[in-house]
Amino acid sequence: MKTLLTTAAALSLAASAALAQDVIRMGTEGAYPPYNFINDAGDVDGFEIELGNELCTRAELTCEWVTNDWDSIIPNLVSSNYDTIMAGMSITDERDEVIDFTQDYYPPTESAYVATSEDADWETGVVAGQAATIQAAHVAEGDAALIEFATPEETVAAVRNGEADAVFADYDYLKPLVDASGGELVFVGEPVPLGDGIGMGLRESDTELKETFDAAITSMKEDGTLNEMLVKWFGEDIGQY
Repeated sequence: MKTLLTTAAALSLAASAALAQDVIRMGTEGAYPPYNFINDAGDVDGFEIELGNELCTRAELTCEWVTNDWDSIIPNLVSSNYDTIMAGMSITDERDEVIDFTQDYYPPTESAYVATSEDADWETGVVAGQAATIQAAHVAEGDAALIEFATPEETVAAVRNGEADAVFADYDYLKPLVDASGGELVFVGEPVPLGDGIGMGLRESDTELKETFDAAITSMKEDGTLNEMLVKWFGEDIGQY
């Protein structure tokens, strides 16, 4: 209890001191279920939206969501078109040179290959990946020919229409698609661990805002709320804190 109270006190102090602006704009893609997506009502939804709203509540911040295409999501953060990124973005050294990250709110996980046949050539054939992702970078370093697309939906469509032999993406993004495909899509090869977990991206100058959200994430890890959300959106097999 002492730890929780200490975290809550730090969170309150950080929130009161950190921000001069009235509204924190939370940038997301809105196209990567179950992390973030647009629901049937036309609203942004998903694990990161529920998590981000709870973080803002704990930090006593007024937050609003802004959607942005993945390929320009970092440049538009740096240009102050929004204040954070919550978009399934893995923490990497390369990205950390341009922006800053909070601690991870989603533990390191595996990426996987999916094809329409177990005999698909995912090692030296054509592999689809979303541009500017750690998965695309991994494929580019191997023997397969990388074909990049702007959205994750396009990578899977490329496999279905025969444009690519396989798609390489987050396992947790691909699994629901495989399960719902009726056998049309199958996992091939072995899962590949990539990245250092997923965190919230911020401008390097926003150190107080980072401290505020770090304290909120810590409080959710300590009281079990973050684990509950992970299980809700990704199932019992998801890694937890």
